[in-house]
Amino acid sequence: MSSAPVQITLHSPEETAALATKLGSQLCAGDVLLLSGSIGAGKTHFARALIQSLLPVPEDVPSPTFTLVQVYDTPEAELWHADLYRLSSADEAIELGLVDAFETAICLVEWPDRLGSLAPSNALHLAFAAGSGDEERTLAITPGPAWASRLPELLA
Repeated sequence: MSSAPVQITLHSPEETAALATKLGSQLCAGDVLLLSGSIGAGKTHFARALIQSLLPVPEDVPSPTFTLVQVYDTPEAELWHADLYRLSSADEAIELGLVDAFETAICLVEWPDRLGSLAPSNALHLAFAAGSGDEERTLAITPGPAWASRLPELLA
């Protein structure tokens, strides 16, 4: 069972990137982040900043909208960045190898609603929404059981 969501406000893209970097420093193999929100809510910006923070040598981090999955080698573990917007069924996530990656890699999943019942119960849910200003975002963070003890450090 997940804990209650924690709401925070990110006042700028830089604050969003700083949170992503802080979270990235805590990730290890088997961690799954489910990034939800409308188009333009900040999911890909967050994912790019997190991925860049973990890469030993900076590289281009394209949106996986058309490739569906981009895989990166980080010192901690392989990192899978998936954009499931174009999936028509949860079975396609299995075909991509994503369900297996949940066990062995760090996974960032945009449009996680496409996973249906395949979404890991231990995932950290990050729901992005536009805030009151042009660059402001609100973020609802809902930790799965594995995150309950790790969340306070992230939000400190």
